[in-house]
Amino acid sequence: MAKKQETGSAGKDQSQEIEHINKRLELLDQRLDNIDSIVSAVAERVMKQALTFNVTCPKCGQNIEIALIGNEKLNRKS
Repeated sequence: MAKKQETGSAGKDQSQEIEHINKRLELLDQRLDNIDSIVSAVAERVMKQALTFNVTCPKCGQNIEIALIGNEKLNRKS
């Protein structure tokens, strides 16, 4: 009888652990959705204006300019 009770409590602990893992996965999924929204908002802002990077080559010391020019469509249909 004692062994049956032990296996029942182990199964209960395991189911609680699975529920805890599921809750943590849901929280992670929500955080990833929030990060995706933030990155999308930043990308939309960058697309409205030009962005320029100035990098110095570590080997030759020459300055390198990288320009990104965004293009936003004015007539967007939502």
